[in-house]
Amino acid sequence: MIKPIKRKKITTPMLVGAAFVVAIGAFVFLSTRDAQPDYQTAEVTRGDIEVTISAAGKIQPKNFVDVGAQVSGQLDAFLVEVGDHVEKGDLLAEIDETLAKTKVEADQAQLKELQASFAQQEASLELSKANYARADMLYKADAISQAEYQAAVADRKIAIARLTQLEAQIERQNSTLEADLATLEFTKIYAPMSGTVVSQSAVEGQTLNANQTTPTILRIADLSVMTVEADVSEADVLRVKPGQMAYFTTLRGGKEQWRTSVRQVLPQPEVLNDVVLYKVLLDIGNDEETLKPEMTAQVFFISGAVEDAVIAPIAALRDARQRGGRGEARGEETGASDSPRRRQQDQTGGVMAAQASEPENVQEGDAPARDGRRAAIREAMAAHPDAESKMVLVIVDDQPVPRPVLVGIASRTQAEILYGLEPGDVVVTGEAQLNRTAAQNDSNDRTQRPAGIGRRGPR
Repeated sequence: MIKPIKRKKITTPMLVGAAFVVAIGAFVFLSTRDAQPDYQTAEVTRGDIEVTISAAGKIQPKNFVDVGAQVSGQLDAFLVEVGDHVEKGDLLAEIDETLAKTKVEADQAQLKELQASFAQQEASLELSKANYARADMLYKADAISQAEYQAAVADRKIAIARLTQLEAQIERQNSTLEADLATLEFTKIYAPMSGTVVSQSAVEGQTLNANQTTPTILRIADLSVMTVEADVSEADVLRVKPGQMAYFTTLRGGKEQWRTSVRQVLPQPEVLNDVVLYKVLLDIGNDEETLKPEMTAQVFFISGAVEDAVIAPIAALRDARQRGGRGEARGEETGASDSPRRRQQDQTGGVMAAQASEPENVQEGDAPARDGRRAAIREAMAAHPDAESKMVLVIVDDQPVPRPVLVGIASRTQAEILYGLEPGDVVVTGEAQLNRTAAQNDSNDRTQRPAGIGRRGPR
């Protein structure tokens, strides 16, 4: 059996409550529908602006040499320590000279032996010459046979050849002795340049093997001039040229900067994790040796700079060809070009006038003033042919008014204004659209707001 549904009786309090809710909703809707956006603004100032290209790098001595051992042996003594300043020709280290010294002594002994043989052969040559002279005289007198004469001639030639051979052996032995004397001298390592010992790669007692590679035992560097090796990306390297001004900082803290110029851009890049980096070299004086090898440097290459310029935030610049923002695009799609939402959007940062050379509030009767402004813009563009045309919204009588400007150099946050703005002008950098909650809160505490303060205007 189906039971009948009992209907609840609508009471007067319920009707009153529903009407109250509807009234609140209507009030919130009407208040948010006509709500105007809050503008984020900034004041145009005058100052210096600098456009830079940043890169990371390492600091190295410009002139340095790795001192190595030219002979093998045990490292007997180190006569310097890391941090010592040395002059060219100072003795740095000594290698065991026993083998080299022994070889020199053997060369000297063999040289003496050859010299003695040479003296003996000289005597034999004198005897051979005397025998030849006597044989020649007797042979001409027909006192000896032809065979005896030819034997005397042959003895003389053989003596001359042996003497020449000994001369060559003595010369070769002298060369061997000189090489071994140099090897003996190489057991003492001298400074090839003046500078500071910045590193040490070997210790006393270590055996050095110079047969295959030259072992490095220390590094001497001239710390009076340092070189910054900056890694510049391929996207920025074309804007870096030799002679370009730059400055860098280190991780030591503070605001100290070292200013210098680019010495060289190396043509061969380094590829690290598929990132192409080019080495850019910058030299800097370091008489006080404040900069140390292997320090990390943040380098800034100055691609443009201007002093005492009119400066505006980058956020205030808009494309001069842009007409409308999201509100206009949405209006064109929906066909509601005259809707309240469209009119509201046209008053915000999305508004860009179609007349890029004049503000929207110019009336038809203001033709002379309009023509004058256009002429001024053309004159400014002719004076600055490389300038970029942009548009800004300037707050005039608490309303944003489009104004064309010419932009010079620009950093990531600021831009040089060549025409269109003056210090003290207030420009729109963004907007904060009120939502329903904000509008409701605004209506709730409107009575608590001091007189003269509205919901929009310069901040």
